[in-house]
Amino acid sequence: MTAKLAKAAFDVGTVTTNVAQMLAFYSGALGFAKIEEIPFPGVGVLHRLKVGEAFFKLMAPEKAPAASAPAGGLLGATGFRYVTFAVTNLDETVEACRAFGAKIVSPTRALRPGVRMAMVADPDGNTVELLGA
Repeated sequence: MTAKLAKAAFDVGTVTTNVAQMLAFYSGALGFAKIEEIPFPGVGVLHRLKVGEAFFKLMAPEKAPAASAPAGGLLGATGFRYVTFAVTNLDETVEACRAFGAKIVSPTRALRPGVRMAMVADPDGNTVELLGA
């Protein structure tokens, strides 16, 4: 059996106790449009940002969870460790992240011919990979 996808992209969500800074980073520095807030009584508020055909979701829980992103960056723990956004303006996007005050985890470098990448940390310390030409 193969999953029959209803759209060509998938959504990603992260839990944050720092929703104001996370929204400022993802909607300000990266420019993703905030679409809506969806309250989940007893759970928290979900903030949906549009990213191409997908949504990047920030869950602000009513009660703070016990742990945050593990230290150590990309290889700091097992499990989902980073999110990748392919952009057509890599240098400008990295500069916008730097101007925001985001930590540059890995400066822009060539991965292979025609593909460059950089990694930055969002306000919660999650790794964000940016790919471009």
